[in-house]
Amino acid sequence: MSDLVEIRWHGRGGQGAKTAALLLADVAFKTGKFVQGFPEYGPERMGAPITAYNRISSKEIRVHSNIYEPDYVVVVDEGLLETVDVTEGLSEDGGIVVNTSKSPREIKAMLNGYNGLVHTIDARKVSVACLGKYFPNTPMLAAIVKVSGVMDKETFLNEMENSFLHKFASKPEVIDGNMNALKMAFDEVK
Repeated sequence: MSDLVEIRWHGRGGQGAKTAALLLADVAFKTGKFVQGFPEYGPERMGAPITAYNRISSKEIRVHSNIYEPDYVVVVDEGLLETVDVTEGLSEDGGIVVNTSKSPREIKAMLNGYNGLVHTIDARKVSVACLGKYFPNTPMLAAIVKVSGVMDKETFLNEMENSFLHKFASKPEVIDGNMNALKMAFDEVK
């Protein structure tokens, strides 16, 4: 990992993009990294486009602004590709991860000439298989960790399990499903 990795999340209110960005910051912090995880607030409501951000570094982070030239972009809702310029400022040395059943080649054709790496994952398939419902943020979180390399798989899974054990202490049945979704998502990223 370079000294600073910047990630921009695009989703819709209620899909968990903000939660995923905050979870990534929390898990990276627990591994000794300097982190930022924050949403961009506006007139958010269920279904409205939202943006969230992560900065992860091995050194102190002194910048406190939105991310305009991210290394990576996560698109939690494929429909945003038609309404939001998700590749704006995106480094071609990084990449984009899109929640879709389409192939990376099909998605690349929709990205206004973006020439960096395009990764896809069917977060709906993973979520329904592991959780019984559609919660795209858990698979998308694992996908961006794998694609960006901000931490190794085992460290990520261990820290996420600890986080889930704390967060879902009164609902232990939720932990296994979420852990299975994270593991399956690592294997499903294309």
